Amino acid sequence: MNKKYLLILVLVFLGYHGLAQKKKSYKIHTVAFYNVENLFDTINNPDTFDDDRTPTGKDRWTSKVYDKKIANMAKAIAEIGKDVAKTAPTLVGVAEIENELVLQDLIKTPELIDKNYGIVHFESPDRRGIDVALLYQKKYFTPTSFDNLELLIFDDEDGKRVYTRDQLLVTGELEGEEIHVIVNHWPSRFGGEARSRPKRIAAAKLNKKIIDSLQARDPEAKIITMGDFNDNPNNDSFKKVLKTEAKRNRAKGTDLYNPMEQMFKKGMGSNAYRDVWSLFDQVIVSASLLEKDYSSFRFYKAGILNKRFLINPKGRYKGYPFRSFADGHFTDGYSDHFPAYIYLIKEVE
Repeated sequence: MNKKYLLILVLVFLGYHGLAQKKKSYKIHTVAFYNVENLFDTINNPDTFDDDRTPTGKDRWTSKVYDKKIANMAKAIAEIGKDVAKTAPTLVGVAEIENELVLQDLIKTPELIDKNYGIVHFESPDRRGIDVALLYQKKYFTPTSFDNLELLIFDDEDGKRVYTRDQLLVTGELEGEEIHVIVNHWPSRFGGEARSRPKRIAAAKLNKKIIDSLQARDPEAKIITMGDFNDNPNNDSFKKVLKTEAKRNRAKGTDLYNPMEQMFKKGMGSNAYRDVWSLFDQVIVSASLLEKDYSSFRFYKAGILNKRFLINPKGRYKGYPFRSFADGHFTDGYSDHFPAYIYLIKEVE
């Protein structure tokens, strides 16, 4: 039996949701999301606003800087969930990547190359040229279908279309079990939270439409929707549109459970602005992943990776996520967001 393949973890659950009070063995997989903060290559694309991220541009985005940024992202991704799973994530949704080239460079780094990641990516119409994508370890996950769903939104003043990121839907088999993953990067709060709110409501409605269509075909569909939502777990986009549940035991049938909501209530965050923490980076699961029958993969727990190397060590932003670019130069940092993740577990006979 291949131990690396099984990723067997012995977890001790003491009265945890009815599991027997004894040691049991489980397979475990980490499913993560990371906004990698403007991971651009050094090549000018005439169709997008990437001029600053070139060697002669305002940001002086040279090959040396780019290589260091790639190395930092690889180091961070390799650490997500590692404390429990003892390896890098099986599935990683990413946001703010320019193209597939930067992902190819990322998965070839020494930290990640042995994981043999595959890539699902589509070019989106975002004017900045940033997209979402999914990385997956080929030995555990096999995509069977994928699609990018266009978000059509318009400016409420001039009526012109606002070009933003598509939502990426990937269906595949995790060690033979079907699972659906949606990767999101919803519209920002540019112009203020209230003025920009309708755009995120529209994004939530598209997300709900995708989820509803999956559950219409299979009410027991295992669905994970994750991303940088630019909203907190208690905002209307989640509570009124997606109708997420904050408590695990209240999520039933086709409900969605957001484990990040209780974390947010406890003061946890994934990004900060003007000394206010937000939890924009979230991983949400369908109630079908909450069953107590661990003969197939189920949700275990969620987390935010905020290890010391990801935290700004000094200056006015001390304690914030250690972003990679600030005050007109590369900081040798990582991202202005912390990664979010969940664990899926399955009992081993």
